[in-house]
Amino acid sequence: MSYCIEERGCFNSLEYRLYFKNSEGQYISPFHDIPLFADEAKNVFNMVVEVPRWTNAKMEIATKEPLNPIKQDVKKGKLRFVANVFPHKGYIWNYGALPQTWEDPQHCDSDTGCKGDNDPIDVCEIGSKVLARGDVVKVKVLGTLALIDEGETDWKIIAINVEDPEAANYNSIDDVRRLKPGYLEATVDWFRRYKVPDGKPENQFAFGGDFKDKDFAINAIGNTHEHWKALVGKEHGTEICCKNISVTSSPFICTEGDAKAVVEVQPASGGSVSLPSEVDRWYYFQKN
Repeated sequence: MSYCIEERGCFNSLEYRLYFKNSEGQYISPFHDIPLFADEAKNVFNMVVEVPRWTNAKMEIATKEPLNPIKQDVKKGKLRFVANVFPHKGYIWNYGALPQTWEDPQHCDSDTGCKGDNDPIDVCEIGSKVLARGDVVKVKVLGTLALIDEGETDWKIIAINVEDPEAANYNSIDDVRRLKPGYLEATVDWFRRYKVPDGKPENQFAFGGDFKDKDFAINAIGNTHEHWKALVGKEHGTEICCKNISVTSSPFICTEGDAKAVVEVQPASGGSVSLPSEVDRWYYFQKN
């Protein structure tokens, strides 16, 4: 299955949205309509790219909007950009999410002792290519990091695009440690300190910040997939929008026309707004 995207609104604006279409030209939800598995027998997963490597705009699947387009996160009425905490510049991986997963905020994870963060499970893709926002790529999982973000479980899956030139060399988290020395340590440092410029304390981790292996990560993904099934499969009182066109057992399934109507009321695509100058600022902090 192939997918394409349609931009609405001006990039770097509050109105910007990135909608998805399937190969038949139907508008879909990247959260609910793109399958989790690209090849279940081989544990190959689909990944929705939200943030290309080296960029700062905190783009994410809008879980509370119909069809769940990608949009930029907003804080206190302003677009959110991740700060550059020296020596990092923007996101240091291609960053995104696995569709058809959900970290349930009512479920206390037995491994972390914390509840989920109410979002699809996050992915850090470590391949050699800078991917594009809205790409849907097939990835193989290598391991995971358990971030505790403001008291919530926020799994960070480490994966690589199966079509990356380096993919054959990476089959475990130890391969990452061996072939990309310092990258995993930089990943922990990035997640630990990225909110410090906003005046928040350093983030914490389960397992002392150690990475768990591929099998552990795949099990965590499976758990979040089951939570997603429960979410999309019955009426509920959460703010999550489960409108979809393909989950036949879901009470939230809609027609192609309904999905099209969601997009048609959005403003037309129209260029890009200039980035604020502080996006390029570097922040320096003593490591604890």
